[in-house]
Amino acid sequence: MRIAHMEQLTDQFQSMVKSLLIRHQSILDILSKGQETSARVNRAVVKSVTSCGCHAVNARKKSLPPDASLADLKELLNSQLEGLICDNCRDIIEAELGKQLFYIAALSNALDISLSEVLYQEYKKLQTLTIFNLT
Repeated sequence: MRIAHMEQLTDQFQSMVKSLLIRHQSILDILSKGQETSARVNRAVVKSVTSCGCHAVNARKKSLPPDASLADLKELLNSQLEGLICDNCRDIIEAELGKQLFYIAALSNALDISLSEVLYQEYKKLQTLTIFNLT
């Protein structure tokens, strides 16, 4: 089953983070490093637009028909990104996301929370709420 494989991978990842985290074990360090990695992900995405140009942002308020249903919103709304991410930007963003995941796992470890359980509970919630999940 695919979920079981993801659970195993998530547990292995969380265990590896626990074994490798040496310098930033304090909850305050983990929280601040988590914020830093989040900012680096944001910066990498911004640079794909401003420095590389493989992406462009076409952002403006979307006018929604008054009779639009919740299901229609999926088609009417989008990411406001244009273009395709280049290989270089993809590599940079993936690396930054990996660091962000590292500190998410570190935070889970510090709080004795199973990351695979968090993912599974979120998956179940999304399955139940489907399109009505407005987060």
